[in-house]
Amino acid sequence: MAGRVGVILVGAGESRRMEGIDKVFAPLRGRPLLDCTFGVLASVPEVAAGVIVLSEQGFAQGQEVLTQRGWAVGWNLCIGGARRQDSVKAGLEKLGNVEWVIIHDVARPCVDQEMIYRGLEAAKETGAAVAAVPVTDTIKVVDGEAHVVETLDRSSFWSIQTPQVFRRDLLEASFANSDTDATDEATLLERMGHTVKVFQGNFGNIKVTTPQDLAMAEAILASRVVPEVLPSA
Repeated sequence: MAGRVGVILVGAGESRRMEGIDKVFAPLRGRPLLDCTFGVLASVPEVAAGVIVLSEQGFAQGQEVLTQRGWAVGWNLCIGGARRQDSVKAGLEKLGNVEWVIIHDVARPCVDQEMIYRGLEAAKETGAAVAAVPVTDTIKVVDGEAHVVETLDRSSFWSIQTPQVFRRDLLEASFANSDTDATDEATLLERMGHTVKVFQGNFGNIKVTTPQDLAMAEAILASRVVPEVLPSA
């Protein structure tokens, strides 16, 4: 897939649960969260181009972050829309000529290259693949009065993450065929009747939505740093 892979990093949300902090630029290990996530995706050799989708309010600050980093060849910024799918569509329209598209949340800074490669490999089967982890909690259906109606068999339930990987033509077709709200792009393809492959995500690949999540992400990333081994005397 070398030279045929593009990335859309989605970060145009309102950060409503961050107590006044824009999570895209929240400090994480001494740098903006955006820079942490961008650094992982931009370092994948197969990625030829990328677009970072931000809110109108965060656009100028996003430019500053990438200017300080020195940008990266083939990467651009754009302003997102009212819904997630509007933001992804805006990013897709600005993305260069690639065959495969990786969509990832800026708010998931703990992604690693291994997960990205698993996604690229899984997507070869059906043209669409999503990261996921099996649900480990007991799942109960509850009615409007908070009474348990049913306990479900959790063995077939998976919690969906990003990255999600799609063949570009399928992604474009999904936008053309549906304008109904969807929480992720895979849902749009499912509505078309297209098969979506699940690949193994990571329980540490958390999405930062609260200040507590930010502290957890800090701990996860710190645990991955290999300590320096000093030469013996």
